Amino acid sequence: MAAKRGKRDREAVPVVKWVGGKRQLLAALDPLLPKRIRTYCEPFVGGGAMLFHLQPDSAFVNDVNPELINLYEVIRDDVDGLLHELSAFSNDAECFYAVRDWDRDPQSYAQIDRVRRAARIVYLNKTCYNGLFRVNSAGEFNTPFGRYKNPGIVNETALRAVHRYFSSADIQFSCEDYAKVLDRLPPQTFVYLDPPYDPVSDTANFTGYAKAGFGREEQIRLRECCDTLTKRGIRFMLSNSATAFIREQYAAYHITAVSARRAVNSDPSKRGSVEEVVIRNYE
Repeated sequence: MAAKRGKRDREAVPVVKWVGGKRQLLAALDPLLPKRIRTYCEPFVGGGAMLFHLQPDSAFVNDVNPELINLYEVIRDDVDGLLHELSAFSNDAECFYAVRDWDRDPQSYAQIDRVRRAARIVYLNKTCYNGLFRVNSAGEFNTPFGRYKNPGIVNETALRAVHRYFSSADIQFSCEDYAKVLDRLPPQTFVYLDPPYDPVSDTANFTGYAKAGFGREEQIRLRECCDTLTKRGIRFMLSNSATAFIREQYAAYHITAVSARRAVNSDPSKRGSVEEVVIRNYE
C-alpha cells in the first residue's frame, strides 16, 4: 500500500522536540524522496518529523530510546490516559525536579505504569532547557529546568491527531538495535535513516541521547548496513553531517548537500546554519 501522500492529517505533528529533528528540513528533503513508498521504515525515529510528514499506511518504527517508544505506544493505546496524567503537572522548578528524579530509584521507577512514564517524558521535554532529552551514564534524565513562561505542556490537538494516525495505520514499533530492524525488512521497503550525526568538531559531539554513544565505529557499521540494503535492492535515504569522514564513507552513493539550522549548542553564538548531507542509493 502506498504512503498516504496528499491525504495527511496536518494536525499529526511531532509531539516532542528532539535533537536533530527534521521538521525544519522537510521542504528540502521531500523532493529527494521516492515518488512511491509501499512500506516505510525509520530505525532512528526520534521526534518522527518524517514519519508524520509521510504518514505511511505501513511502517516499521524503531528507536533505541525505550521511553520514546513507550510514549508512542501509549499515544496509540491510551491517549485519554496520557492527557489526564499530563494535566497534573505544573510548570515550576519544584514539580520539574521532582518528576525528573523519578528515575533515580530504578526499582521504584520500574513500578510506575507506562502511561505515567509517557506523560513524564512529554512534560520533561516541554519544560526542560532547550527541549533537550539527555541522560547521564546511568541512564538518568539530567537536563535542567528551562524556565519557560508558557511551554505548552498539553497539546491535545497534536496528541489526538497522532493517536488517530497510529490507530489507523499498520505500524510495528520496536526498541532495539537498528541493524536488527533492517535485517527483517520485506522487499520494496523504503528506509529513512536519521542517526546521531558525525560531530563536526570535538566539542560538537552530543552523546547523551542514550547511555551508549554513536562514534565513528558505529557510523562505519551503519554504512555497512546501507551497503547490505543496496545489495538487497532496498532503497534508503540517510541524513548526516557534511564531514569529510561521512562523505568518504558514502562516496559510492548520491550525495546532496542541504542547509540546516542547529538550535542546540551551549554557546548561543554557535547556533546557526550548517551544511548537512542527504545520501541515497537511488536517483
